Amino acid sequence: MNKDYLVALFIPTLGGGGAERVVVNLAKGFLRKGFKVNILLVDKKGPFVKDLPEECQVINFHSKRTLFTFFKIINYINKEKPYVFISHLTHANIVSALAQAVSREKTKLLLVEHNTLSEVLKNSESVVKRFILRFLIRFSYRFADSIIAVSTGVANDFAKFFPLFKNKIQVIYNPFDLEQIQFKSKEDASFLWKHFSSKSLIISVGRLTKQKDFPTLIKAFAIVRKEIDARLVILGEGEERKNLENLAKELGIEEFIWMPGFVDNPYNYMSKASVFVLSSIYEGLPTVLIEALALGCQVVSTDCKSGPREILDNGKYGKLVKVGDVEELAKAILETIKNPINPNILVERAKMFSVENIAKRYLEVIGWS
Repeated sequence: MNKDYLVALFIPTLGGGGAERVVVNLAKGFLRKGFKVNILLVDKKGPFVKDLPEECQVINFHSKRTLFTFFKIINYINKEKPYVFISHLTHANIVSALAQAVSREKTKLLLVEHNTLSEVLKNSESVVKRFILRFLIRFSYRFADSIIAVSTGVANDFAKFFPLFKNKIQVIYNPFDLEQIQFKSKEDASFLWKHFSSKSLIISVGRLTKQKDFPTLIKAFAIVRKEIDARLVILGEGEERKNLENLAKELGIEEFIWMPGFVDNPYNYMSKASVFVLSSIYEGLPTVLIEALALGCQVVSTDCKSGPREILDNGKYGKLVKVGDVEELAKAILETIKNPINPNILVERAKMFSVENIAKRYLEVIGWS
């Protein structure tokens, strides 16, 4: 019966970020519930394209910018008549909401916010751009049936800026294919030891951007190195690579750090870690923390807005430290390595974020519970 209902998931690309991975996992969740799923992309590119389930139909708009898909989304909604249209990331959400407003169909519209809006606005390039973004959100989001925040922190932050949408906001955590994560973690990782031979392996994953604050992690690692024989692996690519490499050289620890760039399968790295570290300045719901827990990996995270405190239950499942505090981060890493939590407890915690549980929550919001 569910095959009569079409779910449309829209995101600009399937690049190597958390939101993109969420779309792939949501598609799996809806398919397992028996629904027909379309994936709509501004441009069909990115490492997660190959991870899409074969049962999904991919609609490639072949556009250079999200804005240029406005009329294409209208045509898609009018022609395909999806029961629900779920858009991800703020700029795509604005375009989706405006397209839905002028389409002929009464498609249900869910807009998913993945980041803390106050931090996004703070890091915007200019006052004018911040003003325009707030105006567009205020105008367009009123056409949504629900606004999905990926954490309570994201929800509270969004409601503070736009209290008129408070009754539309629902918190639904990001979904994870826990079985797939554990399966991929079993792939051969002997190559790690060709680079490093150490009892203590520290790993972090994320785009090499200012948001992830890898300089604080590298400085903390330099302190950790004074206490134990440790190595650091940072998986990801981005514009801050050169600055991070220069910092490692300045601290004299470049030979103990490996940054191989973006990798298709980070899980076989993470499963071998003594500790996984998230050093971000801000997040929405850091997917990589949940993936680490699913592998029974010890975790240390900054207590940033937002998500880590919720995921780690106020520090029960991993240490939380102040954003940008090098000394505290180094101390937490050392303490975690010396006194690890039972991995089985961490895996159990991750199960609350399973694809099945999260897909069920979406269905409740949509009205299919």
